[in-house]
Amino acid sequence: MPAIFAQTILKYATGIVCDHPEKFGLEKIPEMFGPHLTLDLSECDPRKLSDLSHIYDLLDELPDVIGMHKITPPYTFIYRPSDNPSEWGVSGFVIIAESHISIHTFPDKNSAFVDVFSCKQFDIHKAVDYIVAKLDAHKADKKLSGRGKEYPRQIEAAREIVIRSRPSLKQ
Repeated sequence: MPAIFAQTILKYATGIVCDHPEKFGLEKIPEMFGPHLTLDLSECDPRKLSDLSHIYDLLDELPDVIGMHKITPPYTFIYRPSDNPSEWGVSGFVIIAESHISIHTFPDKNSAFVDVFSCKQFDIHKAVDYIVAKLDAHKADKKLSGRGKEYPRQIEAAREIVIRSRPSLKQ
């Protein structure tokens, strides 16, 4: 009986920390296969957003900054839509062993959108700080989501996640 009581208390305490990390000075880290960071950046330096080599360098350097491993060099290109010339910009991506990093810039709107997806944890703050500084962004809307919540990396852990998220399976 004491072991069950201790497990219950531990689960309850862990739940409080996971559900309310801000009370403990922590950032919520979703249970997942891997983190997916998305950044909506605005008030960026339009010269940096329109510079093909600058965007290439960002994609080339970022994997090393966050401990990832490039398996292809970055691919960057300028896109100029004929039907909406103000929507032009530089787009690019780099394939990393852990997944990918992509960017789309809109120099005329001083904006950029960046995705970093990895199958392993990485320093989110280091990634955000690096990207924001590299593009001289004055506003950054950061979203972090957990991908692959049901991916069976650790079968028992995945089972617990599914059961908690689908109460109808708790039979």
